Amino acid sequence: MKLIAKARLLAVALGMGAALQAQAQTDLTVYTALEADQLKTYAKAFEKQNADVKIRWVRDSTGIITARLLAEKENPQADVVLGLAATSLLVLKDQGMLQSYKPAGVEQLSKKFVDNDATPSWVGMDAWVASICYNTIEAEKLNLPKPTSWQDLTRPEYKGHVIMPNPNSSGTGFLDVSSWLQSFGEEQGWAFMDKLHTNVDRYTHSGSKPCKLAAAGETAVGISFAYRGAKLVTKGAPIEVIFPSEGLGWDMEAAAIVKGTDKLQAAKTLMDWAVTRPANELYNESYAVVAMPGVAKPIKNYPVDIADRMINNDFQWSAVNRSRILKEWQKRYDSKSEPKK
Repeated sequence: MKLIAKARLLAVALGMGAALQAQAQTDLTVYTALEADQLKTYAKAFEKQNADVKIRWVRDSTGIITARLLAEKENPQADVVLGLAATSLLVLKDQGMLQSYKPAGVEQLSKKFVDNDATPSWVGMDAWVASICYNTIEAEKLNLPKPTSWQDLTRPEYKGHVIMPNPNSSGTGFLDVSSWLQSFGEEQGWAFMDKLHTNVDRYTHSGSKPCKLAAAGETAVGISFAYRGAKLVTKGAPIEVIFPSEGLGWDMEAAAIVKGTDKLQAAKTLMDWAVTRPANELYNESYAVVAMPGVAKPIKNYPVDIADRMINNDFQWSAVNRSRILKEWQKRYDSKSEPKK
């Protein structure tokens, strides 16, 4: 009987311990536009060092996550944003939706990857870069030459063979449009997109989808971003990742605390982790340019000089003009967008 009683006491003690541990654990709701195949890796690395915090991801394309955050302004549902375009975070900052916080060690990051306020509202993680995914097999069937520039895609032989992301829902789509307007000038930028629109088969609501469609042979040309193209080449897809000669649009993935969270300490813990060297080393597994100098190593299927090919992107201009640009784009080109699910 004494053994039974001791066993019951042990079971009760274990149960109470588990209950206390569950109570101590903080579930942190993190909104993200990171690629789905990155989420598990990042969460595992963070939670290994912070067992009392559990990340609950809410993932979608950049435009959709941005719209959701804006819609929830008066009743925020997210605690942290991790892996959203800096241009989106600048919009949220302007709306007073971000909690200022200076993560421990943030001074180790490149200044261009950190909000320039004394106490920053956001910090950068890495840069993702525009590119073209070109299916060599489909192109040979269709007698399509390999494009080397953005302007090449306006040539008549590409008509119906180009797929690109919708900038209203895709961060990649928006960085394409905003970078063309900056690189070519607004008048010439819209003129370029008018010609490109003639050749576009459809606009997707995902930045990676055009590259996936090119890899699957459903289109010869997909305007996408380098991360997805490089991954697909490594997996054996019959595509080349092309980096157009006029320069590469880019945006940075960034992180911020949502103002009003009741889990501020856990949110700060995640922000502290996001600026560490181990976190930047994880970012470098996917991206050739990361926030911490001296960390980035060459990435397979990326050009070694990719940082030199990136345009001088004015993030503030992109953020301030975002609504105007998206309205104009929608008015001109939305007729070819895929239906939203």
